[in-house]
Amino acid sequence: MSVVEANLEHDVHAQDEHEHHEELNFWRKYIFSEDHKVIAKQYMITGIFWAIIGAAMSVVFRLQLGFPGANLSWLKPFLGKWITETGAIDPNFYLALVTMHGTIMVFFVLTAGLSGTFSNFLIPLQVGARDMASGFLNMLSFWFFFVSSVLMFISIFLETGPAAGGWVIYPPLSALPQAHMGSEMGMTLWLLSMAIFIMSSLLGSLNYVTTIINLRTRGMTFTRLPLTIWAFMITAILGIISFPVLLSAALLLIFDRHFGTSFYLSEIYINGEALPNVGGSPILFQHLFWFLGHPEVYIVLLPALGITSEIIATNSRKPIFGYRAMIASLMAIAFLAFIVWAHHMFVTGMNPFLGSIFMFLTLIIAVPSAVKAFNYITTLWRGNIVFTPAMLFSIGLVSLFVSGGLTGIILGNAALDIQLHDTYFVVAHFHIVMGAASAFGFFAGIYHWFPKMFGRMLNNTMGQIHFWLTFAGVYLIFMPMHYIGIAGFPRRYYQFTAFDFAKSFTDMNMFISVAAILTFFAQFIFLWNFFYSIFKGKVAPANPWKSNTLEWTTPVNVGHGNWIGEIPAVYRWPYDYSKPGAPDDFIPQNVPHSQTLESNFPHENAYIAQEKEIEAQNYNDQFAAH
Repeated sequence: MSVVEANLEHDVHAQDEHEHHEELNFWRKYIFSEDHKVIAKQYMITGIFWAIIGAAMSVVFRLQLGFPGANLSWLKPFLGKWITETGAIDPNFYLALVTMHGTIMVFFVLTAGLSGTFSNFLIPLQVGARDMASGFLNMLSFWFFFVSSVLMFISIFLETGPAAGGWVIYPPLSALPQAHMGSEMGMTLWLLSMAIFIMSSLLGSLNYVTTIINLRTRGMTFTRLPLTIWAFMITAILGIISFPVLLSAALLLIFDRHFGTSFYLSEIYINGEALPNVGGSPILFQHLFWFLGHPEVYIVLLPALGITSEIIATNSRKPIFGYRAMIASLMAIAFLAFIVWAHHMFVTGMNPFLGSIFMFLTLIIAVPSAVKAFNYITTLWRGNIVFTPAMLFSIGLVSLFVSGGLTGIILGNAALDIQLHDTYFVVAHFHIVMGAASAFGFFAGIYHWFPKMFGRMLNNTMGQIHFWLTFAGVYLIFMPMHYIGIAGFPRRYYQFTAFDFAKSFTDMNMFISVAAILTFFAQFIFLWNFFYSIFKGKVAPANPWKSNTLEWTTPVNVGHGNWIGEIPAVYRWPYDYSKPGAPDDFIPQNVPHSQTLESNFPHENAYIAQEKEIEAQNYNDQFAAH
């Protein structure tokens, strides 16, 4: 059988598979689906649910901080016994709110919600694959995440309350169930939930890397991958290396809590009673936690940067500036992320010489980060910019990335960090550079790929209103926090009215709280736009943004298998925008150079000879194995 005949047979079989999957019952098609696009939507909806819960928690504790003497009895129907007889929030529950807010937003929203949605949705579509390497493992990854979510959600309603020790759950507080209410069953469920979450993350990451390496379509070399795919792959590698370390830290903490070990405990007294634990070190937990904790910053941020790269190039109608430099900067950031974890631990009694090494390595991260920032700005420079909501959120991300990164340079200096450690300066820094920036990437991705996900368009005007309210709100919340942090405001404190130095900042705390509440309610504009447009939005055209990547070559309503018949081959990189001589301002990746002679650069004419070789390759299609 000839290669052409074999490929035709594979195409027919792929089409049969496509039709077969459309006949699946409701449960297999929408609940226990193995279709990467359905799984991506499951991650997205679950992430949005958790974002509402996590943001609502922040509103509650901002009410306490901004209006410490206010009567909050009106919250009693929602919070029950956690509102005291005087109408104040119970101090134990305040710490639990801070703990759960951080956990939910970092892991369930910005890790699972962001990466789970767009890695699942875009990797097969942009590399030219029918689905993920393993549809079953992909499904399993989501359901592990869902079980983890259920356990965490149940812990909120425990009689003793959820985990309360900060999202970093440092021992010995988290290792001793008798220490306080937030270390009882709520902490146990927190640890179980995180262990299952890590299994979910590892299954997903292995699937992502395998799919990108093995299932690229004909002609899709690594130098023709969109920057989104590079970001997702490097993020997955970060997770594969670092998440098992957090799993080991959680398992050792479970042993200390329930099996009498002393990995993190030594010479502890509770109510005058000496505990038998000796020989452990709580600093060990910090090393293990932050070995994941700092790569986690980039596990959250790199997918957002990849999404931003694609959107800025598309809506600037220009090639991305410095494609290879952008890839190199992603790799450099990922490498450095593993060797700077102890900059979170300058106040632990670390040897000053060792601290200076971690300080030096931390400051070096500014170099690849600046490469990305300058390349974004250069891509925007003199571009024919289209200000879609996705583009606005992408530009907003660049703004946050730069402003948050500048404060990171301050905190990377050990002498300054020792003074600012555990103050609101740190809270402001990581909320801007990791939290808000990554959330902007999440929003940008939803606005950009919503037409491909649901076959309908979001309302453009509502999207722009949503951006401006959110962008202004983020800066109004977190910029003042830098000032109160420099003044010495410590994080996680229930109230500041007992300190004379803090009383002068009462109005500023009130201002931050009002800004946070208004920004929270601004998100309901997005929620209405999102859910309304799924059912009633304007029907989307096949390629609404005139983009070059492969996902826009699929049908508007994509079925399982993505392409009916042949998977397109790739002949060029994904950023051929506004090319001189071309009739249109974009040339999709599946258009051969032999069809664009009038716009080819001299070196690109050499690629014409390679087209026949690409056509002769076997289809890189997992269904062909059947």
